[in-house]
Amino acid sequence: MTSTTRTNGVLGRRGLRTGVEWSAPGAARARATELVAEHRAQQREIVRNPHLSAEWARAAVRSPQLLAAVQDAIGPDVAVENTFLVVKWPGRAFEIPWHQDGIDARLELDHDRSVSAWLAISDATVSNGCLRAVPGSHHFGYLPFAPEDEHGAERGRADQASGFASGRATTLPLRAGTALLMDSRLLHRSGTNTSDGARVGLNVRYVAPGGIRRRDSQSPSLDPVAGTGWQHHPRDQHHSERSTTP
Repeated sequence: MTSTTRTNGVLGRRGLRTGVEWSAPGAARARATELVAEHRAQQREIVRNPHLSAEWARAAVRSPQLLAAVQDAIGPDVAVENTFLVVKWPGRAFEIPWHQDGIDARLELDHDRSVSAWLAISDATVSNGCLRAVPGSHHFGYLPFAPEDEHGAERGRADQASGFASGRATTLPLRAGTALLMDSRLLHRSGTNTSDGARVGLNVRYVAPGGIRRRDSQSPSLDPVAGTGWQHHPRDQHHSERSTTP
């Protein structure tokens, strides 16, 4: 990596890249309709690691244009560490607090060897709870965090970062079929869906070999999706065996 990358991170000064296409808009919206129908009865909000069990998600994380953008950021050898399908139902309180994707209670990623992606399956708008981010906030490094206040929701309590000002936050609406790439340290959040329809998105954490500094041993194995070099990295070898655990 160049000295510019080491200074500004894998995605440059702002720490984000918008408008990366992963699907045709119509196909993404059709998939969103199917997912809403599938999870409507239980009002399920979070589905963990669908890329390990659902063919549509396996295809999404391997989208050629998306992978090309990820490889441009972290190199040719890329694996998926984790995915979350997130459904925000209309009129149902669902605030995701300010956080950084590369660190939580079980994990810390090397910010020079990882990048996160948020894939819009439905259109993500201001009214239905699109992401907000603080451009350049990756320069703060990883910040202290703690679980958010108890809210009684089935999805549990998310980690919330502290020790920063969010006054420079920007709203990031996305058309269905496009993705937002973020530095693993970039601060971001999203609000409750106040629209009439569900908002559906897929969160992905991508890593290059050596990209994991700390990880819960109970986590599913890494899923290599690009490159041929994984067998040459013994430190990551035990992560690259496919797991069927969701």
